[in-house]
Amino acid sequence: MERLTTRTAQAFSPATPIADRISRQLRDDIIGGRLPPGTQLVEVDLSAKYEASRNTIREVLHQLGREGLATFVRHKGVVVRRMQSSELRDIYAARRALELHAISRGRPLDAAALDAMRTTLDMAERALAGKRWRDVGTLSLQIHQQIVAMLGSPLLDDFFQTLCAQLRLVFASHPDESQIQTSDWIRREKRIYQYLGKDNRAGALRELETYLDLSERTLLNVVEQYNQ
Repeated sequence: MERLTTRTAQAFSPATPIADRISRQLRDDIIGGRLPPGTQLVEVDLSAKYEASRNTIREVLHQLGREGLATFVRHKGVVVRRMQSSELRDIYAARRALELHAISRGRPLDAAALDAMRTTLDMAERALAGKRWRDVGTLSLQIHQQIVAMLGSPLLDDFFQTLCAQLRLVFASHPDESQIQTSDWIRREKRIYQYLGKDNRAGALRELETYLDLSERTLLNVVEQYNQ
């Protein structure tokens, strides 16, 4: 069994039931692109990896199914799902509701939150320069998680994390992720950050609206080309 990373160890804090901890870890693996669409989630393998009963793993797989991250495929069992166009449009409707509201009505970013967003942007730029496309996508999603965090709601944070995991499924469906993880997204996210740093919510809102419109069109093209 591979050594637990710090993040994995945190996920296995005794504060939550084991099924929730395993669900969170698998969700993180989907967001990080380590479990791409079509990956089989084999009950017996997961039971051994997480030292959990098969009943617990079954509960985890049902939870991932309810979150839209896994589905049952005949002759394959449970697999990481592939997103469809209608589902992607629904995700973007939810993104607009959450992110635009966070910008317009959320609490201002304090110095620590701005520093955290700046650090994420710097990491994304380094990943872009290093052509680590999977990391670019993951860090881009992290920036938007930081925007939603302006609402100050752990419940909405968890919900948005599920949306991010579903978006990661779309990223991973493209055979060459460099085609969708371009520098344009990081530049736009940097402008949003700069507006927020000046507490210019109107400017950040305009930039985010444009970003979401372009992002939705780009990913719809990916879904229609590779996932249908």
